[in-house]
Amino acid sequence: MRARLGVYSGAVTLGALSSVEEARARIEHAIAGRTVLTEFRDAVAEFGERPALHWRGADGWHALTWGEYRDQVRRAAYGLKSLGIQRGGFGAILMRNRPEHLIADLALLFARGVPVSLYNTLAPEQIAYIVGHCEAQVAFVEDSGMLARFEAVLDRLPNLRHLVLIEGDAPGTIGWSELLARGDAEAAGDIGWFEAALDEVRPADLATLIYTSGTTGPPKGVMDTHRNVLWMSASGAAGLPEASPDDRHLSYLPLAHAFERYAGHWNAIVRRTQVYFCPDLQKVFEFAVEVHPTAMIGSPRVWEKLQAGIQAAVAADPDPQRRAAVEQALDVGLRVTQFRMRGEEPPETLAAAAERAAPVWAAIRARVGLDQCRLGVTGAAPISPSVVEFFRSLDLPLVEGYGMTESTVGATMNPLGQERLGTVGKPNYGLELKVAGDGELLVRGGNVMLGYYKDPEGTAAAIDADGWLHTGDVATIDLDEYVRIVDRKKELIITSGGKNISPANLENLLKRNRLVGQAAAIGDRRPYVTALMVLDPDAARAWAAANGRAGVSLIDLARDPDVLAEVQRAVDSTNELVSHAEQIRRFHVLPVEWTADSGELTPTLKLKRRVIAERYSSQIEELYT
Repeated sequence: MRARLGVYSGAVTLGALSSVEEARARIEHAIAGRTVLTEFRDAVAEFGERPALHWRGADGWHALTWGEYRDQVRRAAYGLKSLGIQRGGFGAILMRNRPEHLIADLALLFARGVPVSLYNTLAPEQIAYIVGHCEAQVAFVEDSGMLARFEAVLDRLPNLRHLVLIEGDAPGTIGWSELLARGDAEAAGDIGWFEAALDEVRPADLATLIYTSGTTGPPKGVMDTHRNVLWMSASGAAGLPEASPDDRHLSYLPLAHAFERYAGHWNAIVRRTQVYFCPDLQKVFEFAVEVHPTAMIGSPRVWEKLQAGIQAAVAADPDPQRRAAVEQALDVGLRVTQFRMRGEEPPETLAAAAERAAPVWAAIRARVGLDQCRLGVTGAAPISPSVVEFFRSLDLPLVEGYGMTESTVGATMNPLGQERLGTVGKPNYGLELKVAGDGELLVRGGNVMLGYYKDPEGTAAAIDADGWLHTGDVATIDLDEYVRIVDRKKELIITSGGKNISPANLENLLKRNRLVGQAAAIGDRRPYVTALMVLDPDAARAWAAANGRAGVSLIDLARDPDVLAEVQRAVDSTNELVSHAEQIRRFHVLPVEWTADSGELTPTLKLKRRVIAERYSSQIEELYT
């Protein structure tokens, strides 16, 4: 059996080879002729009787072994064949995180098609745009609620010939069990068709079409090939601990996002790890307590909310002695972390205090289900260094990386044991990075996308003639190759005085105060910088309970003079850390919550700045009068 990519990659440390060219040659040799399908075949052959996918039902947890997983994929693929899905045809998937999502994804690939996962929060108009743009021939839809969104725009989707409904029955749809039954009948007449895909699907074929979140305009369809995916797996795994079939990944971020698609699907196949599904982002740590994931990925907002929740729980402890002991343990952890992040060992007295504090840290990690977590990874947006320090002070190694859908997720990662706060780490194994004359970060490697679907002009603008991907991010690279992201090139605030300001930096500084849930810095072509903020609901409730206002609504808290005074302190502490031109002169606390459903955030919790600017234009204008 061919060497597993995960083993190959994990055995290589960053910087171990003499050149990028040699690293690339090693990767190309490892993945030559390989596809996601051949990796899946080998995973099944190696661990057929071991569990692969887990989901929680009303009666507890259930699992599919790798062998059962393969059988479901085979039946569904033959079912798609019976529907006449054409080679290279697209299939849309609108589901939460559940086994059928990954089964449908692989079934489409075995049927010589291409999966396109949709965010399950999309409105009918957004579904119509994406499904119409890729001319999907089939769509997998979870339930009647999601089906209604398709039905509202079916008359605008002439190429969509089949709707497969996972739960329930509805006129004009094919049930999941019916699709599998059709597959059984189809297989009887063409036994070798499924396995033939292993030779017919080539590395240069599309493994997926991923539509970007669309923070500034209509989403673009990023074409990622099998080669892109496996190149990223080999490159990104370098320097990480070797995977085990007992490793557990908690899949809760949208599978339509490249971060989860990579970690919770492709990489799980390549590294033979188990996937546990959490269909509700709000319940992620309820599930984590049951699953005990061995690695945890999350956007900065996930880690920020977890930090705020832990701090609120500590502050609300009615036992003053226990509360003081926990706070002392956290302080010890923070001081130890700060020494180690500078590359120094803590003094003996502090090291001894850390040994005494270790059981407290372990108890806190266990309370949120991260007691067996060997690695936490954050990406998709900038994170405050103080958040990273907090989790490292609990002896949970949280590292920041950087990437984008166009780079098949990853481009950099902080190497374990050599992390630098405030940076997104070093280039992944085999990748080249450089900064253009205007400060834009450029990336080159085998993980760079094929291009944007039906958009040659956009592709040419993103990938130049020399193969460099223009990321749209302004960055610096130091002499040790650590990358620091300044901000999005298009999101930099340029004040009327000509000062370039990073809104993300200001926003992260504001969010160090746990009452601040989200913040949007304003100031482009304005005389000074202002900010819109919303309260963190959990932190606001904890603050209200501790300050004699239990039960007071978020709307009223947003107007409470004491709350506003606390937010003012967050602004003041931020202003102490930035230049005069960057200081926030005025702010407004909105009596709402920003979520993906309300429209101010993308499904991966990034700010939709254009939506915010339009929706709150009157409040913004008041800040400048």
